[in-house]
Amino acid sequence: MSNGSPNATSYVDLVELGRRLYDRALVRREQELITDPRGQPIGWLLDTRMPMLDGEIFREVGEVLAERLHSKGVGQVAGFGFGAYALVTSVLSATSTPSFVGGFIREQPKPHGRRRLVEGPLDRHQPVVLLDDILNSGRSAARALSLLRSDGFNVVGLMTLFNFTWSGGRQRIEGQGLWVDSLLDLNLRDGNRSGSDSG
Repeated sequence: MSNGSPNATSYVDLVELGRRLYDRALVRREQELITDPRGQPIGWLLDTRMPMLDGEIFREVGEVLAERLHSKGVGQVAGFGFGAYALVTSVLSATSTPSFVGGFIREQPKPHGRRRLVEGPLDRHQPVVLLDDILNSGRSAARALSLLRSDGFNVVGLMTLFNFTWSGGRQRIEGQGLWVDSLLDLNLRDGNRSGSDSG
């Protein structure tokens, strides 16, 4: 949505970007066998790696996310897991806003070398936002937030591409005193099985 600045993405442009992201990420069971984490077949899922590894969409998403983060006074982003890597790097590549710094969160500190839990030039004294591709139950995001905080970072929010509104993830994260911002809220279901995130 537009925030009044000359580079602000219009609402129409944002809706169109969200639609393209969704269309490119959507995988249906008619296309290939897809399963949930327990190995049970599901009707659909969103694989955000498909659009985010396309150079054009990568650049567009980076500009939009950077714009939104800048409007909130944030200049640092961190990602946890495979789905967040392209998001972090897309924000770092944005040219319409001041430069960002980024980091990646490990499950546990690397046992050798610099032995860090969080890689990258993040400043513990400045606010940082967690980037994730999909907010579903919020368990993965809560884990990443816990890791960041345990390493002394000042986490202020979570930004995602998609939010599955039926899963309660937003409430879980907001219950920790953080803001949540998603490019697209999804309230669709497929039969009895909801879609899965990209894993």
